[in-house]
Amino acid sequence: MDESLTAYRDLLAEKLGGSLVGHQIAHGELTLEATPESLLAVVGFLKADGFVSFVDVCGVDYPARPKRFDVVIHLLSPAKNLRVRVKVATDEVTFVPSITGLFPGALWFEREAYDLYGILFSGHPDLRRLLTDYGFDGHPLRKDFPTTGFVEVRYDDELKRVVYEPVQLAQEFRSFDFLSPWEGTEYVLPGDEKAKTN
Repeated sequence: MDESLTAYRDLLAEKLGGSLVGHQIAHGELTLEATPESLLAVVGFLKADGFVSFVDVCGVDYPARPKRFDVVIHLLSPAKNLRVRVKVATDEVTFVPSITGLFPGALWFEREAYDLYGILFSGHPDLRRLLTDYGFDGHPLRKDFPTTGFVEVRYDDELKRVVYEPVQLAQEFRSFDFLSPWEGTEYVLPGDEKAKTN
């Protein structure tokens, strides 16, 4: 498998030369790095070369980098029996070209990346929120998004409408001993007081 991947990587490096920023083979998969300007050329070439099965588009957040997001596209070639990952680095304001013209199934995946990370796609036919509420503020899969959130949304049976309330935690925070799970905790868990000791 690695020999065919290496041969195909060398072929792509020759054919796509200036369109690729980098390439590597890791964990039995080929990863190609492209710029937003060259993304459609790279994905179009791969589709024409047999990578006709679109798997997904997702986002990854690295907040310490200037270009904090990676847009990751996974493609599969049934004829070659190979998978290829295409990565594009971007920031909060730079648009990444939508691949919905090449793979219409990418529409909802790009909407999800926009909704959860705030990644912007140019040429997308319907770029709006998909999983969060219409008035939602922020993008919940960013690493700097607060873990508890600010507002809780629920349906109120008495009012017969959706209500927004400040978040209330259902339980107190407890002290967990993660250093030595074999020794157990120093406090008594509810129910342990009933256990018989020798």
